[in-house]
Amino acid sequence: MSNTDATHAGAYSRSVLHGGYHHPLARKYQNQGRNVTKDMFMYPIFISDDPDAEEVISSLPGQKRWGVNKLEGFLGPLVKSGLRSVILFGVPMKMKKLFLACDVCLCEYTSHGHCGIMSSLPNPVHSDQPTLDAEASAQRIAEVALAYAKAGAHCVAPSDMMDGRIRAIKTALMENGYGNRVTLMSYSAKFASSLYGPFREAAGSAPSSGNRKCYQLPPNARGLARRAIRDAAEGADILMVKPTLPYLDIVSDCAQLEPDHPVAVYQVSGEYAMIVAGAEKGIYDLKQMAFETVESFVRAGASIILSYFTPDFLVWLDEPEE
Repeated sequence: MSNTDATHAGAYSRSVLHGGYHHPLARKYQNQGRNVTKDMFMYPIFISDDPDAEEVISSLPGQKRWGVNKLEGFLGPLVKSGLRSVILFGVPMKMKKLFLACDVCLCEYTSHGHCGIMSSLPNPVHSDQPTLDAEASAQRIAEVALAYAKAGAHCVAPSDMMDGRIRAIKTALMENGYGNRVTLMSYSAKFASSLYGPFREAAGSAPSSGNRKCYQLPPNARGLARRAIRDAAEGADILMVKPTLPYLDIVSDCAQLEPDHPVAVYQVSGEYAMIVAGAEKGIYDLKQMAFETVESFVRAGASIILSYFTPDFLVWLDEPEE
């Protein structure tokens, strides 16, 4: 064989790929990183002020609002299946077997439904629209985060997107003896998205007027998202990107800009509802599509996944490889 023929043969042999992933174990070898594991999943749970509630959320198939008296019965089997972590939207309580994260925001509890305290200053652009007082909001959010820490939360996760709230929370935790005892997970790059609709029904958090575009990131703003990842410098222990599937480039940016921080992603309510709806229409298999999306999150750099599919993955990950 001539040198030219050998060169051509070598180039051709490098293009023959199927042998590298023809077997389930061989496909795992091609992962070049991490496999999806149960430990990655954090389950979002909505807590009702009715202690005996078990309310179906129509826009989030298979999800409910739970009263505190119902939680043990609901979560017990999931813990036995491998559930390690939950994030509560509502009231924190002590769950000794779980890593307990608490969402920190004001929108569920304000009359106007926005994520902070309204400013008394006029809006210089739209005189008829209210604006938020970022500094006052950050301080109030820090007070709420500290209250959750004192109530037993292992992790506080501010989802409001106010400037400076990570620094304010970290300072409050440190000044009160919780700096080394509570994880601070920041919604660092949270975009103004159409995919939050089902969540807002579930949490009763839709704004009564206006929108959140002035404090959530514009969907096309990659540069702003990269700047928002500054939360690491303010004391965040975990950085989050939300939503996930439309923003995998931001997940990758986050992992590259802050390689020493865990990257969390939130597969938000609209993403979940779309996947379920497509499966119900017969467009694809639910399990396969759920895995495809989650594996893309991990490929992009995520190590923590907030997903309403968490109970399903606790079962699916115990099933044989297909």
